[in-house]
Amino acid sequence: MDDPMYSLQDVIRCDLCETPVPPKHCDICHIHLCEACVGEHLSDESKDHYIVPFILRGITPKCTKHSTEVCTQLCTTCNIPVCPLCVAFKHEQHEVEDILTLFETKKLLMQLDLQDFEKNIYPKYQEAATNIPVQRADVNKRSQKLTTALDKQGEALHTEIDTIIQGMKSDIDDMDAQYIAAIDQQEVAINRTIPEITQVILDLKRLLDTSDVCLVSEYTSRTEEFRNLPAQFQVTSLPTFTPQEINREQIHQQIGSLSELAITFLLDEPRILTDIQTEYRSLFSVSCLSDSELWTCGGFTDNVLRLYNLQGELLSSVQTKSGNEPEDIAVARSGDLVYADYDDSFINLVSGTQIQRLITLRGWRPRGLCSTSSGDLLVTMDSDDCKQTKVVRYSGSTEKQSIQWDDQGKPLYSSAYGDKYLSENRNSDICVADYVARAVVVVSAAGKLRFRYTGPPSTPQESFYPYDITTDSRANILTSDHNNHRIHIIDQDGLFLRYIHNCGLQDPYGLCLDSRDNLFVAECFTCKVKKLQYYK
Repeated sequence: MDDPMYSLQDVIRCDLCETPVPPKHCDICHIHLCEACVGEHLSDESKDHYIVPFILRGITPKCTKHSTEVCTQLCTTCNIPVCPLCVAFKHEQHEVEDILTLFETKKLLMQLDLQDFEKNIYPKYQEAATNIPVQRADVNKRSQKLTTALDKQGEALHTEIDTIIQGMKSDIDDMDAQYIAAIDQQEVAINRTIPEITQVILDLKRLLDTSDVCLVSEYTSRTEEFRNLPAQFQVTSLPTFTPQEINREQIHQQIGSLSELAITFLLDEPRILTDIQTEYRSLFSVSCLSDSELWTCGGFTDNVLRLYNLQGELLSSVQTKSGNEPEDIAVARSGDLVYADYDDSFINLVSGTQIQRLITLRGWRPRGLCSTSSGDLLVTMDSDDCKQTKVVRYSGSTEKQSIQWDDQGKPLYSSAYGDKYLSENRNSDICVADYVARAVVVVSAAGKLRFRYTGPPSTPQESFYPYDITTDSRANILTSDHNNHRIHIIDQDGLFLRYIHNCGLQDPYGLCLDSRDNLFVAECFTCKVKKLQYYK
């Protein structure tokens, strides 16, 4: 070891009892102390003492204003070390802190920040930078497919349509240029930021090795500044080519149409547009009747279904038929409300103030509900013994499909008692938030497993508990992670896009979206419904 304290030739000892390797030091008296002698040394009240860890000896400088005094505090207003006399006569109105406490607190913060940068933030930027060439390759691959299709159609139409074909190719080039420009923008921002992060890491390491309290006290954490990737974009609509049968009288129409490239950006800081206070003691689910009206249901024996408008006015309330609290709710395409009664094994339909039984289950109990684009009803359900879980598709009260096993005959969903809510994606995938399995399980419309999402790579799976789930018009999947007070956004292939977490969410449970992709979040314990905008 380099520290002379541990030198074999000259072992540092306690100045009072000769105990080797003393862990403490009086920075005013300049003597080394073992733990046992600290109290004896402090008992000498004829002079001041300041005990610090041995490794931090010399942390208290001599006062430049009062030569007989030692600076044991730091004026955070002026950012200078001060002695008791300075505090009493010049800095009495300023904020002061104990030097040792401030130093150790700041060092701990820097250590945590360094760990965060090295383990979480920097790897995220590295991963994003690595993905840039893949995005470029995808642009070229898609462009080649479109160009090939156009060439094939152009050959059939011969020379009379060459001008039109060239014009459409030019459109592809323009859209490619837009796409590449967006990628270049992302690459420039990421590559510009990575050196900054590298420099921050180097600066943190240097600061962790210094004993200069002024430098340490000036340190301000920058982890939140870099936590979200800059210039993140998502392609929400890719150009496609739709060929038509050749009709020489309508050449232009017969060539087909080339859709436009559409790129949208997720907001770094989602905006809360509306804050609705409900009457529940705990709020679990929310479902849009329209863009301005929301059905809600709660828990803890609350058996009333309530309809609110965006002004927070209660428009309607309906008590469940059995008196049990509802497990989940969904608005059917007809506009009627459907709710699951877990205890009685019924799925009921609310029309106006009338309630009728839509589906009666035998040996199974309903969990989550989802009304599909085709008008079907998807239901997650547990067996009575809580040893099996499946997703069943109904048309009216008729079972059309059952999804329970993967290709190897293993259960797709956890079998233990626990919440499992679901949503149908725009591509007809069925997405289940399996709370017990700590995973979002996504299967195709045919019931084939597509992927499991257990959180982004930087997040330990054991901290991820997905509760509710919904999907937007861009086929993105949103799931509430209430333990961590945030919502995960992933694309239709399971790629993590970002969190919604920096807008004051508290214990988000239920989720739904209106026709404009505004997100409604039911907060369990505040019992509020918050309307959020998360796209530019």
